[in-house]
Amino acid sequence: MTALMKRASSNRELLLGALQAQKMGHIMATVGEEAVENDTHIPDLINSGTTIFRINCAHGDPELWSEIIRMVKQSSQHLEKPCRILMDLAGPKLRTGTLKDGPCVVKISPRKNAFGSMIRPAQVWIGPRGAGPPPSHLSPDVILQVDGQEFLNNMEVDDSVIFSDARRKRRTLKILSKYPVFSGVGFMAECNNTAYVESGTTLHVKQKGRKSPVGFVVDVPPVEQFVRLRVGDLLVISRDSSDENVTLPRSPIGSHKITCPSGYLFDSVKPGDPIAFDDGKIWGVIKGTSISEVVVKVTHAGLKGTKLGSEKSINIPESDIRYEGLTSKDLMDLDFVAAHADMVGISFVRDVHDIVALHQELAKRRISELGIVLKIETKGGFEKLPLLILEAMKSSNPLGVMIARGDLAVECGWEKLADIQDEIISICSAAHVPVILATQVLETLVKTGVPTRAEITDAANGRRASCVMLNKGKHVAKAVSMLDTILNSQQYAKVKAELKPLMLSSHVN
Repeated sequence: MTALMKRASSNRELLLGALQAQKMGHIMATVGEEAVENDTHIPDLINSGTTIFRINCAHGDPELWSEIIRMVKQSSQHLEKPCRILMDLAGPKLRTGTLKDGPCVVKISPRKNAFGSMIRPAQVWIGPRGAGPPPSHLSPDVILQVDGQEFLNNMEVDDSVIFSDARRKRRTLKILSKYPVFSGVGFMAECNNTAYVESGTTLHVKQKGRKSPVGFVVDVPPVEQFVRLRVGDLLVISRDSSDENVTLPRSPIGSHKITCPSGYLFDSVKPGDPIAFDDGKIWGVIKGTSISEVVVKVTHAGLKGTKLGSEKSINIPESDIRYEGLTSKDLMDLDFVAAHADMVGISFVRDVHDIVALHQELAKRRISELGIVLKIETKGGFEKLPLLILEAMKSSNPLGVMIARGDLAVECGWEKLADIQDEIISICSAAHVPVILATQVLETLVKTGVPTRAEITDAANGRRASCVMLNKGKHVAKAVSMLDTILNSQQYAKVKAELKPLMLSSHVN
């Protein structure tokens, strides 16, 4: 038993790296474009306990990925805390197409009660362009980046900042406090009235008797576009509209419309198939198909409707879609991954042929040290997991398995997910293969700053895995810190130490 436990520990270290300071598990954080927009984002994640950074090749480009990796390595070296890089190949996943950007405007909205009376003014952060987000202990409703150093330098607490919003309504921001930030100072302000602020909006401090310097609001991001779907609605999915060779027939009156750039969807589905969007937030049934469109009737959505935006997942669990193991994009990205990352995540692994194809591509590139993470997110991948692991073990590359619970739950059924998760961990434990637990770990905490009780117990159950993964969000550093505390609980370590002799002497695996 001791030899087997050493083997499992060795395999984990080969893939994920050595655990530091007697910690009991690795923490992985997904990063994207937000990492390069804020110089403190990655150092904050490392200081909070992150040991592995994940980059999703479905988003961004090599230029962005290179900058993220540079910042991770630089921060890791500076803080003397080793970190590794996992890059997920996009794989053949079905996603909604990109919707056109909305207007570049942000709404400042005070909180009101049911009668329309103001409960609390809107909290607004005013900072210099390129300085990143406000200090972590602040939680503004809106962030405004301002171009105008003289304007910011002359502004003080209790000043009133005057501007005309996008509707030409005169509005005022009252400066509450002042904070030093990267490349200057930032301010917390409050606004008592609803305002719509766009790039180019002119700000000036209200002063009697003399003209004050002005600042300009810049880099307001476009409003995210979406369609809101309700039960009974019709949704038309068309081929990518950028394809000039596709002629789209007239859509049903009153329907919503999105695109899907993947031909798999249109080639394989049939009327009557269930279909899910955005990890199962929306469900529907396919009512009609053609070479260029699929018509869906929505059967499940929120009471007030559910938003469906760009690049959201599409699952058709009962279809017989046959995906290629590695797409042409994956093969191009694999060259970059092999040169810059420590691990590659293989998405939508379904059968042994996918592993064989991967080994052939690695052999062509003479890649023997790159870690391989098999992402289990389909019914076929789960059912064939022992065969997949045995085939993957034929190469010398370090091996791991990721439980991608988002797609897995939709593909296999929500009610089965807990048992499937336990079985995957047990199979991998028997094979001495490290496991990464992913999707919706502390998600409410990541988004809002406050976890649910169920999320806490879910994170605690993650101790059985070798690594737990958190996705992007406003409070991801805070979530990493809490997860680090949960995974390395001294009470848990004490109980585990007391049970270890019993586990070694037990005949029950």
